[in-house]
Amino acid sequence: MSKRLLAHAALLGANLIYGVNYSVAKWIMPDYVSPFALVVMRAFGGVLLFWTFASLGVKEKVKRKDLYRLALCGMFGVAFNQMMFLAGLNFTTPIDASIIMTANPIVVLVAALVLLGERITWRKTLGIILGGMGAILLITSAGKISLDSEHFIGNLLMLGNTSSYAMYLVLVKPLMKKYHPLTVIKWVFLFGSFIIIPVGFHQFTLTDFSTFTPEVWLSIGYVVIFTTFLAYLLNIVAMKWVSPTLASTYIYSQPVIASIVAIIMVQDQLTWLKVISTALVFAGVYFVNLAGQRQSIKKQKINQQVSKPPI
Repeated sequence: MSKRLLAHAALLGANLIYGVNYSVAKWIMPDYVSPFALVVMRAFGGVLLFWTFASLGVKEKVKRKDLYRLALCGMFGVAFNQMMFLAGLNFTTPIDASIIMTANPIVVLVAALVLLGERITWRKTLGIILGGMGAILLITSAGKISLDSEHFIGNLLMLGNTSSYAMYLVLVKPLMKKYHPLTVIKWVFLFGSFIIIPVGFHQFTLTDFSTFTPEVWLSIGYVVIFTTFLAYLLNIVAMKWVSPTLASTYIYSQPVIASIVAIIMVQDQLTWLKVISTALVFAGVYFVNLAGQRQSIKKQKINQQVSKPPI
């Protein structure tokens, strides 16, 4: 399996996990655990798991100048991202949250242009438009986006969440050229926990663990082990070989994955609308991936010309 194909498989796996997480996290909040208490659990679990696994085989020193970028990644990719996601989801609906998350690739595209000098090509633009259309079409087929004032704060927090994660994807990309994925993600979570734990620790201490049923513990386990550890690891591994724009485009696959799972579990039916939506999503990913491949080929040719000795 080529590295690029492996990256696609990792991104698909991560977004499969994220697609299920909307319903799991929404079910346990706020009846069993508050949003910030759950974020503290994710921070504790993430730091413990990433540092443990990294210590087993990845011993790599990080340059002092890169610690500042890692701290920014921890702030945007872990602290702000997780706190605003769970707090926002607590005050809005999964449908609202899913639609707002489709703005992520657009923010990534602009941030990559400003911070990395990544060109905005017509293929990337077309891919993002097609993917966004497919995702929104599929999401709205399951219900309507809410315009109630009670959901305004939640929707605003979800917009902050998607913008924060977009910044993380762009900021972390240069680090992937220097270090092992586990080295990067363990530091990202450590710095993120420095913000999360002081902010959410009080709510964590107020959690009544005696009310937790086996189903609640399993749900928390899913959020910590799968959504936090495994999904972040799969994403960071993929970022080693693909652009932030392509990685963000995979967010469009989340409603598709949720729909497929529902059909397999006989909770939903296959319709032409779902087929068309799925085709649009994968067409969007294809065009963004094609743009990335063409840019990589151009860079390789330029590098070969520069390195070629004069005759």
